[in-house]
Amino acid sequence: MRNNHPNAVEVELYSQDRDHVWPGNGEIYYLDDGEAKEMSLACEEGEKICYGAWVSGDKGTYWGTGPNNADACDDCCYTCTGGNTETIDLVE
Repeated sequence: MRNNHPNAVEVELYSQDRDHVWPGNGEIYYLDDGEAKEMSLACEEGEKICYGAWVSGDKGTYWGTGPNNADACDDCCYTCTGGNTETIDLVE
């Protein structure tokens, strides 16, 4: 995932098939502006996983499902197949 927004962003990844969040335990993935980070997941084959990302300190500005997996999205979910996804660019 790459943060192309001028502010830092926070990211969580949400399973749509079970009650699981990455990184979990109240933690988030943090990306400074311009930073890219690879996020490895231990997921179940065929599991649907969606991302939620938001501007750090501003949960009203978000991508994907947003904070707490609260919204639906058209293009923010992937199926766990044991491979890699393309780079997800978060832009304004």
